[in-house]
Amino acid sequence: MSTAVTALPDILDPMYWLGADGVFGSAVLPGILIIVFIETGLLFPLLPGESLLFTGGLLAASTNPPVTIGVLAPAVAVVAVLGDQNAYFIGRRIGPALFKKEDSRFFKKHYVTESHAFFERYGPWTIILARFAPFVRTFVPVVAGVSYMRYPVFLAFDIVGGIAWGAGATLAGYFLGNVPFVHHNLEKIILGILFVSLLPVMTAAWRTYRSRRRDKNEAALPE
Repeated sequence: MSTAVTALPDILDPMYWLGADGVFGSAVLPGILIIVFIETGLLFPLLPGESLLFTGGLLAASTNPPVTIGVLAPAVAVVAVLGDQNAYFIGRRIGPALFKKEDSRFFKKHYVTESHAFFERYGPWTIILARFAPFVRTFVPVVAGVSYMRYPVFLAFDIVGGIAWGAGATLAGYFLGNVPFVHHNLEKIILGILFVSLLPVMTAAWRTYRSRRRDKNEAALPE
């Protein structure tokens, strides 16, 4: 468990936070909960997500665990939901200011109204799936708040997403914690988790880039 993921920047390395010489040291439970809340509730996406929870589950499966899985998994799920609630109400608070703001180069009022329509149609699934995408899970609750997505709907699906992500990733690490292969390849596994979790974001960014290039090229064509 002392393996450090040297290929990652320190801030994205779960062992930087939870290792013996890490920021939180032996305070594994408070450390994980603080990071989860900051990432989901305070608009700071540059923190380990699935890799942190997976590592927490691994630590819970060790011989002398710093925290039991029976405490860790439910606690992470609860804090993940609370973080999203905080982000949602941040969005609700700044929403009226956005509607009063004049259109500018970087902001158009229709962005908010279109977001509202999007969440009315796809919101529930967006809230759940966003949990598993770094960066996206940080900002989707804010956009839901800005677009005034109905709170009972947001809350219900956020609870499902929080449990699936928070408890699910932690339990995955726990049940794989006693597998020798996992111990011997922890660095590669965490890198793999990070890559897989970033893949949807990178794919979406690439599609957006191609779509904008195509629209730009079409606009440049003579009538």
